Amino acid sequence: MAHSQIVTCIDELEQHARTHLPKNAFDYYSSGANDQRTLAENRAAFYRLRFLPRILRDVSQVDLGVSLLNGTQTLASPICIAPTAMQRMAHPDGEIATARAAAASESLMILSSWSTTSIEDVAAANGNAGARWFQLYVYRDRAVTAQLVKRAEQSGYTALVLTVDTPILGRREADIRNGFRLPPHLRLANFSETDSKATGVSITDKKDSGLAAYVAAQIDQTLTWKDVKWLQSITKLPIILKGVLSPEDATLAVDHGVQGILVSNHGARQLDGVPATIEALPGIVAAVGSRCDVYLDGGVRRGTDVLMALALGAKAVFVGRPVLWGLAYKGEEGVQIALTLLQQELKLAMQLAGCSKLADLTPSLVVSASTYTHAKL
Repeated sequence: MAHSQIVTCIDELEQHARTHLPKNAFDYYSSGANDQRTLAENRAAFYRLRFLPRILRDVSQVDLGVSLLNGTQTLASPICIAPTAMQRMAHPDGEIATARAAAASESLMILSSWSTTSIEDVAAANGNAGARWFQLYVYRDRAVTAQLVKRAEQSGYTALVLTVDTPILGRREADIRNGFRLPPHLRLANFSETDSKATGVSITDKKDSGLAAYVAAQIDQTLTWKDVKWLQSITKLPIILKGVLSPEDATLAVDHGVQGILVSNHGARQLDGVPATIEALPGIVAAVGSRCDVYLDGGVRRGTDVLMALALGAKAVFVGRPVLWGLAYKGEEGVQIALTLLQQELKLAMQLAGCSKLADLTPSLVVSASTYTHAKL
């Protein structure tokens, strides 16, 4: 796909990335764990749902606006940017381009701890009007984690997104085959040069990727609910748990005072065989009720996917790979193209479903395909 062509969907951006990115980078971004069953299911599960649109409703004006975290975060659209690591492998501007596109699109960006641009530089690119959260891993060395939290606070990030599904890295066979490593001109920018020697830039085990070895060495595998309390003790920022699939864990999360739950299977990159996130969403929404926001990521490629997630109770939807494919296509402009495509598709889908605002989206809009498959004909 040439840059002069009109991009009509996210899949076209992915095809461009597949043919233009180095194999090391594309495979890292695109692959899932083990047999990639969950990677396929994240998409297939949307195809097992059907809309029941309503008719004869005024949809001449559509409002995509949404408020998150008890009204403290107001956005033009519920389509937000999930944290993805090492974005400068996709484009030289990396996270800077994403931050600028997020601000221009009035979208919320979550920055990965493992970004190839620093917390501070991304904040500067995102600007005073930008909405940004910071994704956090808890390190064995708690001082490292505490320092990241402090820097995020000082740089205007308004929430912490604690990843809780990665005590160790899932087995990503493409990365093992490729001997995945960061290109030598890049580094994990939120850590010092000395730390960087162990941050996935070099291969320490030929049977695994450099990043997997880094996670095994650095990330705290003893993490429990008491550590959520520890994090609350060192910050006033709202805490969102990313990587929740179990309704029981969702209930525990709210009991422990978290302000948001991001239903996520880590882009199908951790435990293979877990549910697609759109399958897990309704149970988690039912478990927490109105006690905290529930968000979703995983497999979202169309505005219709967003509409399904919102109807089933997600307050916002986060996209990761579509942003990377936009980056690979045309940097900041490519990310804006990806976000605009999804926003336009969502608006159109809402109009065709008879909905003019997000409050109109209820579970009655979506039914299982089995409703019709098993019907008597």
